[in-house]
Amino acid sequence: MNLRALAVLLLAAYPATAADPAPVAIAVEEGKAITFKLGDKLVTRYHIAPAVAKPYFWPLLAPNAAAVTRAWPMENSLADDAKDHVHQKSLWFCHGDVIPEGVELKQKIRGVEGVDFWSEAAGHGKIVCVKVEEPKGGKGQGSVVTHNEWRTADGQVILREKRTITLIDSDGAPLIVFDIDLHSDLCPIIFGDTKEGSLGVRVRTTMTEKPGTGVLTNAEGKTTEKALWGIHSDWCDYSGPVDDKVAGVAIFADPANPAKSAWHARTYGLMAANPFGRAKSGFPGLAGKTDLVKLAKGEHLMLRYGVLVHSGDVKDGKVAEAFGRFKGLGK
Repeated sequence: MNLRALAVLLLAAYPATAADPAPVAIAVEEGKAITFKLGDKLVTRYHIAPAVAKPYFWPLLAPNAAAVTRAWPMENSLADDAKDHVHQKSLWFCHGDVIPEGVELKQKIRGVEGVDFWSEAAGHGKIVCVKVEEPKGGKGQGSVVTHNEWRTADGQVILREKRTITLIDSDGAPLIVFDIDLHSDLCPIIFGDTKEGSLGVRVRTTMTEKPGTGVLTNAEGKTTEKALWGIHSDWCDYSGPVDDKVAGVAIFADPANPAKSAWHARTYGLMAANPFGRAKSGFPGLAGKTDLVKLAKGEHLMLRYGVLVHSGDVKDGKVAEAFGRFKGLGK
C-alpha cells in the first residue's frame, strides 16, 4: 500500500477534530467605535460616538458573511430595508422607562413615567459611553469593558453602567456575551413596566416573519410572533434569507439572571429580551404580575445575555447547542 492510500485510510478511521478557535481581535477608535474580529473576519462594530442616542452594534455579520441586521438608518443603500422605528439600530441594550426616584424630570415623553431610553422622540434619554478600558484579545476569546452613563434629556446622570463585552468563537460562529452591571449610586431606580426593552435586535427585512419569509423560534421550539410574544423563554432566534444565503441571530438570556426575560418579538423584524415588562406591558405570560424591578440607592443589578450570529436556520446554526455552551460559561 502506498503512502497516499494509507493517509486516506487513516483519515477515514480518525475523523478530523474541530478547528482550533480563531483569534479574537478588538480595536478601539477612541470616541467613535470598537471593532470586533474573529481571525481576519469582521464580526461587528460597536458605535459609541457622543452623538448617538445609545451605543449600538452594526453591522452584524454571520460566518457566511451575511449581514443579519438592518442597515437603515445608518445607511440608505438597501432598497429592501424598512424605513420605520428609527431608534431600532441593529443591536442595542436599553429600557423604555427608567424611573429615578426623587429626581424632578423637566422633559418627559407622554406615557412614560420616568426616562425613555428606547425611543428617540423629543425628551428621550441618552446612554453615553464615557470610558473604554484596554481590550484583551486572545485565542478563541477577547473582551472589552466599557462604562456608560444613563442621562436624562437635560443631561443629568441617573444610572451608571459597566458593560463587559466578550467575543467568543463558539464552534466557528461568533458569540457576543454581555455582562451588564447597572449601579444606582445616585438615586433609587425603578424599571417601569413597558414592552419597550431591552436587549434588542432589528433584522434584515428579508429575514422577517412578515413581509419576509423568516422564522422566529424560541427555546421550547415554538414559532411565530403569536406563540412567542410576551412569554418567558431562555432564548429566541430570528432566521431567514439574506441575499443568496440563509442566516440568523439568536439572543440568549442567562437563566441565572435575577429577572427572567419575556420576548418583545415582532413579525416586522424586532426581537428583544425584556426582563422588566409585566402585566401593564400586555405580556400574556405575565398577566397579573406587578412586581417591578427596583434598585435601592447604591445597589447593583447584574444581567447576562448572549448574541449568537450564525449561518443557516435555527437547526443548522446549532442554536440550542450554542446556548448550552453559553449557559456553561457563567458557572
